Amino acid sequence: MWVLLGVLLGVALTLVLLMAAQGRFGRVGRRRQRDRLTGLLLSRRFEDEFAATLDALQRRGGQGSLLYIGLDGFRLVNDEHGKEFGDHVLVRTAERLRQIGGKKALVGRLAGDEFALWSELPQGQTDALVRQVLDSLGEPVVIGATPLRAGLSVGVAMSPEHGSSIRLIRRAQTAMRSVKRLGGNGHAFFDAVQEEELREELTLARELRESIKNKELELVYQPKMNAATLQVTAVEALLRWRHPTLGMVSPTRFIPIAERYGVIDAIGDWVADTALTQAARWREMGLRMRVAINVSGYQMRSDEFIVRLEKGLKKHRLRPERFTVEITESVAMEHATVTGRAFKRLGALGVHVSIDDFGTGYSSLASLRQLPAQELKIDSSFVADVATSVEAQAIVRAIIEMARVLQLKVVAEGVETPAQRDQLVAMGCDELQGYLFAKPMSAFAIEVLASDSGKAVSGHAEGFRPSIFVETAAVPLDVVARR
Repeated sequence: MWVLLGVLLGVALTLVLLMAAQGRFGRVGRRRQRDRLTGLLLSRRFEDEFAATLDALQRRGGQGSLLYIGLDGFRLVNDEHGKEFGDHVLVRTAERLRQIGGKKALVGRLAGDEFALWSELPQGQTDALVRQVLDSLGEPVVIGATPLRAGLSVGVAMSPEHGSSIRLIRRAQTAMRSVKRLGGNGHAFFDAVQEEELREELTLARELRESIKNKELELVYQPKMNAATLQVTAVEALLRWRHPTLGMVSPTRFIPIAERYGVIDAIGDWVADTALTQAARWREMGLRMRVAINVSGYQMRSDEFIVRLEKGLKKHRLRPERFTVEITESVAMEHATVTGRAFKRLGALGVHVSIDDFGTGYSSLASLRQLPAQELKIDSSFVADVATSVEAQAIVRAIIEMARVLQLKVVAEGVETPAQRDQLVAMGCDELQGYLFAKPMSAFAIEVLASDSGKAVSGHAEGFRPSIFVETAAVPLDVVARR
């Protein structure tokens, strides 16, 4: 009897302990369904509660709107100011969404910088809700004396016409992605066209990941001409994607996709390595030219890119001062603190730095002084009108004068007519680039042209500057390492 009683007591104690453990761990599990930083519902919990809420709403024939909200450029806040500042922006965003939604709304943090807000509103009031979100979240978050502002992309899906709970979330997210594709800082309501565009984009992103392995990427090179002698002094490497079914895909189409889906680092590394390999081959042939590559904002904000570039220069025993990195003015100026650090590191390495598409942004003399570049490239939109437009001439002249103050070289790109060439030469440009002189061509075509510097380039009398052909020994590794 005592033995039986002991067994029963043991079983009872085990059950009590199990129930206590389940209660404790259940509470922990429930806590973990909320974001520790913002207190908002995490993705899985939001989906569950949203499904139940929507089911009840549809049974009584109600209406509502789901807003999927993505912060634009949030990574730059972390890069420029640090994670603590970024966390503050996320917390303040969550607080503002709670205030807008009120007690009855569902608010969730579905990804790192992506939020969802569900509100049971008549559809006629959705526009006002979207405007309220854009206005409220668009206000800067002030930390100390530092105002931080992140752009906002908002996608909207509505019940009942846009489907069940999961489909509604995906469609609101699709609408948000469509806003980001157009540059962000706006809103869009879901439609079927966006879904098809997203499918196409995802397909391209998947194929882009395989493009290097499948040897579909290639570099072509466009010569740059010395404005005084009209002889070739350098080349710019331009990326092309030869798609197996779509043919030649423009970088303006696939580079934004590469950035959005995390493929840009691999592609950027391939471009740099391929250009360095080609530059080393040309050096061995006795052909020494400055070689330029285009670098995205993502790469400029990556310490790893500069480390890999330095290793590549050492591997190929190339002089850093004969290699140029080009970055667009809009990227350089948008977050000058972050890119400024990269410019300084490249400058310390000895690499030539150029600000591309200059004139399309909002640079000032003061902001340019913060970026230790060596070159400005005047955007082709100004070059196109420089022979006929007084306004374009005034802008080009101002850019050249600004560059002279900062001791920067000036390159004009997109030169297509003799009249443009003559005007730019008269204004004092240092280098010219465009179809008037040569279209982008293969590395082999560059070698053919360079094999006889007296031959014409694209039917013109200009050739390669003789000094390009001076034999140059490979740079000793210890010399490169000391730079």
